[in-house]
Amino acid sequence: MNTDQDYSTLKPKARWRDATLLILILAAGGYYFYHSSQAKQENAEAQANLYENAPVSVAAALSLQGDLPIYLSGLGTVTPLHTVTVRSRVDGELIRVTFTEGQAVRQGELLAEIDPRPYQVAVQQAEGQLLRDEALLKNAEIDQERYQTLLEQDSIAAQQTATQAALVKQYRGTVEIDRAQLDNAKLQLSFARITAPLAGRIGLRLVDQGNMVRANDVNGLAVITQVQPISVVFTLPEDEIPAIMRRWRSGDAIAIDAYDRAGQQKLASGKLLAVDNQIDASTGTLKLRAQFDNEDRTLFANQFVNIKMRLDTLRAATLAPSAAIQHGANGEFVYLIKDDNSITVRPVKTGPADGETVAILQGLAPNEKLVIDGADKLREGRQVNVIDKANSATATPSKPAH
Repeated sequence: MNTDQDYSTLKPKARWRDATLLILILAAGGYYFYHSSQAKQENAEAQANLYENAPVSVAAALSLQGDLPIYLSGLGTVTPLHTVTVRSRVDGELIRVTFTEGQAVRQGELLAEIDPRPYQVAVQQAEGQLLRDEALLKNAEIDQERYQTLLEQDSIAAQQTATQAALVKQYRGTVEIDRAQLDNAKLQLSFARITAPLAGRIGLRLVDQGNMVRANDVNGLAVITQVQPISVVFTLPEDEIPAIMRRWRSGDAIAIDAYDRAGQQKLASGKLLAVDNQIDASTGTLKLRAQFDNEDRTLFANQFVNIKMRLDTLRAATLAPSAAIQHGANGEFVYLIKDDNSITVRPVKTGPADGETVAILQGLAPNEKLVIDGADKLREGRQVNVIDKANSATATPSKPAH
């Protein structure tokens, strides 16, 4: 009985001992885990601070002073100065076509021929009619001279002399009519030869040899388009009209450049030819026409082009690469690299741009070093490492922006 009592008193003590040991183990583990996590966090923060304070690699370029052309951009369509549909002016069979589709033709060059035989016969008839009436006129004039002599001798009535004089006038009128008819017959014969009314490029053939054609058929034989010179009709916003008209009235030639649809390749250079006299109320734009020599024939009728009109030149301006301009809530700014390779933020006011170059109106001076690439992680005072020296070129005016 005493033995059982001793056993029952020992059992709760063992349980308390085990519980105490477990608590101590858990406490030690928690302490170790807490301090280990804190150490890792401090290490990560230290590494992050080290990374944030490390110099950032950037590309840079210098601002400079120079002249910047000011362009106005517009969309245009190539429009020939002259387009002619070649039509027959007489009826007949088309017996010959001498042109090749798409070829360049000269003014007056033979393009096609209508059967001339009916018109040759008409010329011969007119010539015969003229010869007959000229003979009648000659005979009447001889009789008139004889009657006049007899009248002076009082051997003939005055009425007969007057009648003969009227007959001479009648024959003279008939001869004039015959001559006009002969000229018309020769003219109709000349129309049997169809020639180019202007120099240009001829299009596809619309009628084949052997067909009967009529004067002034609607479709005609082909279309000739003048390509040298050629024009482009384009539009600009009405807000630009005052500046355009000031330059236009000065009498100086206004240079125009035409670029392809993508605005990348320059096709031709020309000059402003004309300004329309009214604004399109539906679009708020003004039409203008530019003329191009088109010596290499890179411009085709109805081709879509981008137009750059050089309106003026900004002299002695501070120029910077467009890539250096940043945009923030307070406006535009640039990242300047100081002598110690630290960054300072400088607000700027930009002006006209030309391709990858922009004029700085306020906030920047020439020969200041600007960040043009790698600005994502920059802030005031951040250290930088300028790389890619070969490409860190100065800002220079480049090809017009498109």
